Amino acid sequence: MGGFVVRVNMPGWLKPRPTDHGHGPLAMIVESSLDPGRPIAMHEHRNDEIISWVPFGVMRHDDKTTGRLVTDSKHLLVMNAGRSFWHSEETLSSDPPLRMLQIFVRPRAVDLDPRIQHGPIPLRRPNTWRHLVGPEGGDAPFHIRNTIDLFDIRLEPGARLVFPHMRGRDLYFYVYSGLLFAAGQTFAEGAQGLLLSDRELSVESKTQSTVVAFLIDPHAPITRKGTVGDHRKIPPVILIRMLRKWRQLWKWRRSY
Repeated sequence: MGGFVVRVNMPGWLKPRPTDHGHGPLAMIVESSLDPGRPIAMHEHRNDEIISWVPFGVMRHDDKTTGRLVTDSKHLLVMNAGRSFWHSEETLSSDPPLRMLQIFVRPRAVDLDPRIQHGPIPLRRPNTWRHLVGPEGGDAPFHIRNTIDLFDIRLEPGARLVFPHMRGRDLYFYVYSGLLFAAGQTFAEGAQGLLLSDRELSVESKTQSTVVAFLIDPHAPITRKGTVGDHRKIPPVILIRMLRKWRQLWKWRRSY
């Protein structure tokens, strides 16, 4: 779209038998890329909790409430859209190319009060999970209105550790860059993983890697009224099941 590219990742489609494109409160992860000098016009969000995570580059935000804000590797932006929130985004021609994640979380109820959070985040330490976002009333520096905690990490080559874990929470992770090995599988840049359990999961970084991880309460109350997170054009789960069956059949036929 003229210097604007998105890659949409649906955590629920990772399940053996999907019933939802999201997984509990986590609706989707959108990797967005903007060329320098590319504006995204003012638009409305409703009933989405949107986390803008920018490890490299600069995202310039403007809205009708707080005005202009700059989000980069040292700052985080959380839009709790609620009943209505309007904003725009852009990069200047002097900015580097932008590649960021926009994380769409389902709130606990519809039409909550709109608000925005923006500010500095803790300094990153190599091979150490950094807690960025969590439920209201928790210890994270930024908050969303449902039961999800977000962490990120920069792993050095050969680093070994465990993903964050918490009783009663499932784990979802996304590899922004690098190459990981976990649970007997390799996860390259752009890969995602879902662990339907609260057990510990070890990970080894094969190269320098940047990863985000989410601890999700799969039983938390949710609303599915988000402008983007539950958009009506998202393919129904039945099509995903049919596609999986077709792929399995195709692989089986190729093996003979």
